[in-house]
Amino acid sequence: MTKLKHMFQRKEKKYLLSYADFEQLIVKLGSDLVEDEYGLHTISSLYFDTEDYDLIRASIEKPDYREKFRLRAYGEPQESTPVFLEIKKKYAGIVYKRRVAMPLEEVADYIAQPEDKFASGVERQVSQEISWLLARKQLEPKVMIAYERRAFFAPSEPEFRVTFDFNIRYRQEDLQLLSGTEGARVAPEIDVLMEVKALGAYPIWFAEALANLAIYPGSFTKYGQTYQRYLFKKESFQHVI
Repeated sequence: MTKLKHMFQRKEKKYLLSYADFEQLIVKLGSDLVEDEYGLHTISSLYFDTEDYDLIRASIEKPDYREKFRLRAYGEPQESTPVFLEIKKKYAGIVYKRRVAMPLEEVADYIAQPEDKFASGVERQVSQEISWLLARKQLEPKVMIAYERRAFFAPSEPEFRVTFDFNIRYRQEDLQLLSGTEGARVAPEIDVLMEVKALGAYPIWFAEALANLAIYPGSFTKYGQTYQRYLFKKESFQHVI
C-alpha cells in the first residue's frame, strides 16, 4: 500500500483526449509507464466554497495564488472508510496539496472543531491550516464531483505520474459522499482528461510520445468547469429573482 503523504508539491498539466488518443498513447508508452495497484477506481470529491463561490471565482481569474478545499473519497465510501480533507493551493505554477485523513463518520465533528483532532506533527500543522481556512472563509459544501481514474507511474522516474479520468460528473443535490457517485456529465464532449504530474521536465520518451501523436496541453479544471457551465448560471438566476 502506498504510504500516506500529508503534504506534497508538483507541477500539473492537463490534456483533453479522445478514447482513440488514450489507447494509442498507452500502446506507444509500453512499459515506460506502469499502472498503479488500484487499477480503474472511482474518486468522489465534495467541494466546499463560500456562499458566493469566492474560491472558484477567484481561481478562474488565474491569479498567482489560488486555493480550493475538498473532502475526497476513493471507491464507494462507507462510514468507516478513510477519507481526505484537502487544501489544494497553486502558486506560480506549482501545486501544493495538504491533507489529513480520517473515517468519514468523523468528518462532521472534525469540521466543527478541526484543531482538536491531531495532537502534534504534520497532521496538526495541516489541521490548523484547515481550521483557519474554514473560519476565515465560512466554507460550506457546494458540489460533488466524481469520475473513474486509471493512474500510472514511471519506474525510472519516481516523481513522474500520469492519470486518466473518465466520465467526469457532478451533483448539486444530496451532497453526501455516502449517497453514491451518480451525477450528470460535466463535459460530454471530453472522453478522457489526462493529468501529468511532475516536479521538473517530462522524460524524453513521454515528450516524444506526445509529439508523435500530436497531443497538446489543454485548459480544464473539474470544479472550475462545473461552476462555469452549471453553477454560475444557477447562481446568476437566483440573484436576479
